[in-house]
Amino acid sequence: MNYDDILYEVRDGAAWVTINRPDRMNAFRGRTCDELIHAIQKAANDREVGVIVLAGAGEKAFCTGGDQSAHAGQYDGRGTIGLPVEELHSAIREAPKPVIARVQGYAIGGGNVLCTLCDLTIASERAVFGQVGPKVGSVDPGYGTALLARVVGEKKAREMWYLCRRYTAAEALAMGLVNTVVPHERLDDEVAAWCAEIMEKSPTAIAIAKRSFNMDTAHQGGIAGMGLYALKLYYDTEESREGVRAFQEKRKPEFRKFAK
Repeated sequence: MNYDDILYEVRDGAAWVTINRPDRMNAFRGRTCDELIHAIQKAANDREVGVIVLAGAGEKAFCTGGDQSAHAGQYDGRGTIGLPVEELHSAIREAPKPVIARVQGYAIGGGNVLCTLCDLTIASERAVFGQVGPKVGSVDPGYGTALLARVVGEKKAREMWYLCRRYTAAEALAMGLVNTVVPHERLDDEVAAWCAEIMEKSPTAIAIAKRSFNMDTAHQGGIAGMGLYALKLYYDTEESREGVRAFQEKRKPEFRKFAK
C-alpha cells in the first residue's frame, strides 16, 4: 500500500506510525484508518520490530478522532459507520508487540480512544485529553467507553463522556490514562528510551503478557461491534446530524429539539 495519510519508519527496532494530517488536527478519514491498519499489521509481522509507536504529525494534535468534514451521516470509507474502526482497534490489540501512543498535543474523541487502546501512553506536558462525542452527535460505544472505564475507573469515564471536558497531561496521569508526562522537548527522547528498554526484553514473553492482558477484556470487542450498529442507526437521525451541522457552522448544537 502507498501511504497518503500516514508516515512509516523503523528506528532501532521501533516502527513509528504517524498520522500525517496536521492540517486536520490528525483527524482520520476512511483512508487514514485503512493505512493505519496496514502499517500496524506490517509492523506486527516484522520480526525486526519489537515495539510500535503511534504518533501524530505536527505540534498541535496527536489525533482528534473522525474527520467531521468527511462525515455526513456516514463517513467516507468502509465499515459499519464508514470507518473501519473495529479493525483499527483490533490491529492495535492483536499486534503481539507493545504499542506506545506518543502524545504531543490534543488527544480528543477517537484520539483519546486510541490512547486508551495502546499498551502505553507517553505524553508531553502540553498534551490535552478528552471525549467529545455527545457534543457533536456521536459516541464510541465500545472500547472508548468500556475499556476506558477499566483504565480510569467507571466514575471518571462517565464524567469524561457525560461532560466532555478536557484534561491536562497531569490530570490524565493522575487518572491512569497515561504512563508518564515529560517536558515537550524531551518527548521523543523519552519514547525512544522506553522503546530501547522494551527491545531488551523477551519478545515472546511480552507477546504472552499482552495476550493475557487482552483476554480479560476480550468480550469488549463484541460490545464494540454491537455498539457500532447502534451508532450507525443514530447517525441516521436528525439529532446526530444536528451535531455535525453545528460543528461545521461553529455554533452550539440544539440537540433536544430533535431528540425523540
